[in-house]
Amino acid sequence: MDILSRRIAHLDMDAFYASVELTRYPELRGQPVVIAGRDEHKPIMQSDGTRFFFRLRDYNGRGVITTATYEARALGIFSAMSAMKAAQLAPDAFLIPVDFDIYRHYSRLFKAAITTITAQIEDSGIDEIYLDLSNLEEDSLTLAHRIKGAVKHATGLTCSIGITPNKLLSKICSDLEKPDGLTILQPSDIPFRIWPLSVTKINGIGPKAAKKLEFLGITTIAELAKADISLLQTHFGRSYSAWLHEASHGIDRRPVVTHAEPKSISRETTFEHDLHPRFDRLVLSEAFTALCKQVANDLNRKGYIGRTISIKLRFEDFQTVTRDFTLATHTADPVIIRRAGRECLRRVALQKKLRLLGIKVSALISTRSVSGKNTFSQQELPFAVAQDGNPQSFD
Repeated sequence: MDILSRRIAHLDMDAFYASVELTRYPELRGQPVVIAGRDEHKPIMQSDGTRFFFRLRDYNGRGVITTATYEARALGIFSAMSAMKAAQLAPDAFLIPVDFDIYRHYSRLFKAAITTITAQIEDSGIDEIYLDLSNLEEDSLTLAHRIKGAVKHATGLTCSIGITPNKLLSKICSDLEKPDGLTILQPSDIPFRIWPLSVTKINGIGPKAAKKLEFLGITTIAELAKADISLLQTHFGRSYSAWLHEASHGIDRRPVVTHAEPKSISRETTFEHDLHPRFDRLVLSEAFTALCKQVANDLNRKGYIGRTISIKLRFEDFQTVTRDFTLATHTADPVIIRRAGRECLRRVALQKKLRLLGIKVSALISTRSVSGKNTFSQQELPFAVAQDGNPQSFD
């Protein structure tokens, strides 16, 4: 099929985490709400039947904003902003802690609803997908409204959709009319709808590249499209320059990949305060156990088992350390994952406070391709764990 005749849609849920929370707490609709922090900031049901909500000024950790409602964004709050800085901008904004379990539930709901319309779906994240609509008979506007209706019926939430000949343009367009937006764009529309935008709207141009382009006097996609390719090659190299040139002209040949095997599955947590390996040993141990259980649940839910167990530690000075342990055969057992993680911990000198802890399982295979005989039970460990452990380890 001619790449210009394709119909590729990008669907992006609107302020997804915040919108999910508003289904639980409808009394906060229309209010500035930020999603950040931990369980200690959960809303409290009061004796009169009303809920008490914490405010952003109550946040005393060093975390970041996960997302915010559009009312909070209007106050200057955005994702990845320091929560302390956000509290200075909007101290009275309502604070809701992160709850990934319910976000994943709603993610599965909206994706399942869309499969009733097309199976040509590329999962691009918890709140976004690409769809290839090329072989469907209905016109793009009708399809878009059907998709929006299916999402709304399944979740009660809104989404924004961009439909263009390729993934690059569709991702840009899904962001143009948020929330509950719809943009349908043809190649002839590129000079009017795409070129006036900032180069940062192109997925793949990060802060460093954008700063370099700004130094060259290039801030809009139009300026990038008109830039001399030799100038770009001097500063970005041949391959990336060729991509910049094509992207600025709306060229993207990538297909919608309906199934891609994951290379790894991981979980990590950033602590509100730095934790000492010895004095905060119990808290760290409980957090480690919880992460192992979560990653095991993810493996089982997605139908994978893995061989290589990795830990990730980030210390108070931001030094990051990783260690791996490869099992003899594959597993998705949380006990085995934890014990393999413990073997990794035994190889790290834990002398500084920790700010982040993570666990990852890689070298994955699908459970559909193996029998139960190829996995370990809790009693058949592939290594011996010393009873005294690492005297420096928190585990």
